[in-house]
Amino acid sequence: MRRTEYDAGQAAKRLKVPAAAFRWARHTGLIPAPDASSCQWSRAAVEALDADAIRAAMPSPPISGGAAADRIADALGTPNVIGEKANLTAFVVRRFVDRGLLADLSANPDGTLHHPDQVAEVCRREDLADLVAADTPLGPEQAAARLRVRRADFGHMVRLGWVRSPQSIEVRFDTSRAGAVDVALYTTASVDAIVPAHPEVDWEQLRAVEKGRRSPLASLPPAPVPA
Repeated sequence: MRRTEYDAGQAAKRLKVPAAAFRWARHTGLIPAPDASSCQWSRAAVEALDADAIRAAMPSPPISGGAAADRIADALGTPNVIGEKANLTAFVVRRFVDRGLLADLSANPDGTLHHPDQVAEVCRREDLADLVAADTPLGPEQAAARLRVRRADFGHMVRLGWVRSPQSIEVRFDTSRAGAVDVALYTTASVDAIVPAHPEVDWEQLRAVEKGRRSPLASLPPAPVPA
């Protein structure tokens, strides 16, 4: 049956170009917006595309989020060392995608792919260290410690919608899946924004509450969800 509409992957296959190169060309405007639907191009539109130009826009293979993290860490002078805890992880790279600093060229929700030249451009930013510091992940315990409150108090902040986790990681307490739990991660910037965003809270009083006592935040209702 003759195909009349193509999604990004199908169009890339028909043009015999890498799928990541097709997505990059779409990101840069080299490929126009889909004309058949919100995410599909007509056969005529695909046949009118310049495959050589698409390949030329991305002459080198894309790199993974982990590799991008390694390059950013190198640029900061704090290289990730194989076999040791990474100074900079793919979590930060995903936050750079959220900020619009990097385009994700992967169709895989479990990983990201990036244009190496765009990663190099990010590595040259004068504010790179500040951006990385703002996007560094904190677990709930670390976030509570940074705010100088109890873990239970931070839990209420999450319940109230004062801070949201963009990603979680699986932590195993033994070698089986039965011992695995998902731990939410929060960016340093989002945690630091809590205090100035809520001047109605007596932060010194909250920080003075003793262990085992009810949190002053427990009686507060969460903010209504926007319609």
